[in-house]
Amino acid sequence: MCLGIPMQIVGIDGYNARCTARGVMREVSLFMLQDEPIVVNDFVMVHVGYALQKMTEQEARSTWELLDEVSACDPDQHSA
Repeated sequence: MCLGIPMQIVGIDGYNARCTARGVMREVSLFMLQDEPIVVNDFVMVHVGYALQKMTEQEARSTWELLDEVSACDPDQHSA
C-alpha cells in the first residue's frame, strides 16, 4: 500500500523544501510541482520524499484525522 503524508513547508530552497508533520522534519523535493506556486506554510502531500500535490490546511487536517482512525484500528498497535 502506498501512503502520502500531509506536511507543511517551513523552508524552500529551489526545488527542495524543508517540511514538518507532527514534529518530524523532512527534506522534500518540489520538482513534481514546478508549475504550482508554492510558498512557506503551504501544505503538500508527500510520498517517498516527493511533494505530489498542494493541499489546503483543512485537507491536511482531515487526512491526519483519517490516518489516526486507521492507526487506532490497527491490532499491531495494541499488542505488547
